[in-house]
Amino acid sequence: MRRRRQTEEASNRDRWLISYSDFMTLLFALFVVLFASSYRDNLTIKRLSQAIQVGFQQLGASSGGASNSGVAYPNIVPDPTIGTPSDRLENPRKDNAATSPVDVVALRRQLESVVGAELRNKEMEMRITPEGFVISLRELGFFNSGQAVLLPGADKKIEKIGRILSQRGLELRIEGHSDDQPIHSAQFHSNWELSTARGMAVLLLLVNDAGFDPKRISVCGYGQYRPLADNATPEGRKINRRVDLVVLGTAAPPAQSPGGRS
Repeated sequence: MRRRRQTEEASNRDRWLISYSDFMTLLFALFVVLFASSYRDNLTIKRLSQAIQVGFQQLGASSGGASNSGVAYPNIVPDPTIGTPSDRLENPRKDNAATSPVDVVALRRQLESVVGAELRNKEMEMRITPEGFVISLRELGFFNSGQAVLLPGADKKIEKIGRILSQRGLELRIEGHSDDQPIHSAQFHSNWELSTARGMAVLLLLVNDAGFDPKRISVCGYGQYRPLADNATPEGRKINRRVDLVVLGTAAPPAQSPGGRS
């Protein structure tokens, strides 16, 4: 009897930890709710409340949750506006995406009003592609052959475009392109390097001088591998040496087949 009593006393000695941990959990929840209630943003409170509920249920501290058996939590109604951490990593621009469609016609007219001379001089070109609305900066008027330094006055032309796009909150990808003529200089060992360096020069100008949001802009270099014209002629190579400003989310709709919908 004495041995049994000692065994029961030893097993009951640490039971106070269960009550203590429950008390600390509830106390933590109280302070979190008090903290959240100080904000007037209902969406913030809703997100925080759901996060707390999910956290407690994963810890097994809520009656509506399940243990490690893998049973789902029936009392949680997911909020479609709240993504999981993995969703935010895979799609970091989801919360900042534009909610209204871009009026490409109005955008084009606005750009033509400020760079009309450059368009007439064939220094720029605007077109709609499957990638989006493109403002193409030809090498003529912006770069010397084989170099990635902007010519005098080229920065002002790009700044005018950048301010218009920045005011509209658009997503922009800068693409550098070249012709297929080999390049071996002290600065660039390939057309890829040259095209990427030109794209970076335009990107830095847009961000540093035109005030473009760096979170909404990216750069890439394609070298000679995405030509617009035949590289067999000097005129074609001149067209292919360019930097494209691609306005994302403005791609042309897919063409419909003659017999019906595409």
